[in-house]
Amino acid sequence: MQRVARLVELSYAHQRGFYGNDIVIAVVDSGVASHCDISSDRMIAAVDMVNNRKGFYDDNGHGTHVSGILGANGASFVGMAPACRYVSVKVLDSKGDGKLSNVINGLIWLCENHSKYNIRIINISVGTPVGKSFDETSELVRLVERLWEEGCIVVAAAGNNGPETGSVGAPGISRKIITVGACDDNYRGTGYRNYSGRGPTKSCIRKPDIVAPGSRIYSCSNMPGRRRYTVKSGTSMATPVVSGAIALLLSKYPDMTGKDVKIRLKETAIDLGLPHHVQGWGMINVRRLLYY
Repeated sequence: MQRVARLVELSYAHQRGFYGNDIVIAVVDSGVASHCDISSDRMIAAVDMVNNRKGFYDDNGHGTHVSGILGANGASFVGMAPACRYVSVKVLDSKGDGKLSNVINGLIWLCENHSKYNIRIINISVGTPVGKSFDETSELVRLVERLWEEGCIVVAAAGNNGPETGSVGAPGISRKIITVGACDDNYRGTGYRNYSGRGPTKSCIRKPDIVAPGSRIYSCSNMPGRRRYTVKSGTSMATPVVSGAIALLLSKYPDMTGKDVKIRLKETAIDLGLPHHVQGWGMINVRRLLYY
């Protein structure tokens, strides 16, 4: 996270008192485990579409890693929005795999409960393989767009099937939501190169919308003892960087709508000099986002 903080100028926001206070973020993933950097008082609700268990847990670790990037609160390192609050929507199993039906059920639950828990942001660091046939009429896309229309800011990963064009997975193909790619998918040590999903979609929608650091990201794990932290790479890691930055923005401007946020992201992104189908509007920058 130190490299991420430096790249996106995160410390600038924290030094000025913006921590995402009380901004509720739904994490649609493999769950969220109890962790010293994710205090229990910030974990307000959990639903399990896989095993129907009660409470917060994560039998894979992906969701806990994502949640640490979103808001680790400083026991060992600090995430993007260390005062945000969590709603866990478990849709991935212990192997990190997910059935479409579980993802759909998780999104339906959010449609029915986002007002109850005052959910402002929905982080979806999961997606479908490019080979699957999804378009804007699919239930998956229609549900994320319904959530967007009902006032939730939906942020989804572009997927790791790049660098071919048209390699963004669903629900990131939605024209309404914010789709995030990785700006550093050539970073050394990731094991695979140029992985970030590229646009445009089959419907000729320009994607991704924005990019953020996603390679070799240090964050929380679901393991005990010395293995409480781990390193992962992918657009799954870039997505909570953007979701967390939006939480900081909402803590400064609580009345911003999803449309307002998209405009702000577009106007303040750092142009990396790459084509739109690679970088979208550019790389997120927290200083510019908050003080444009």
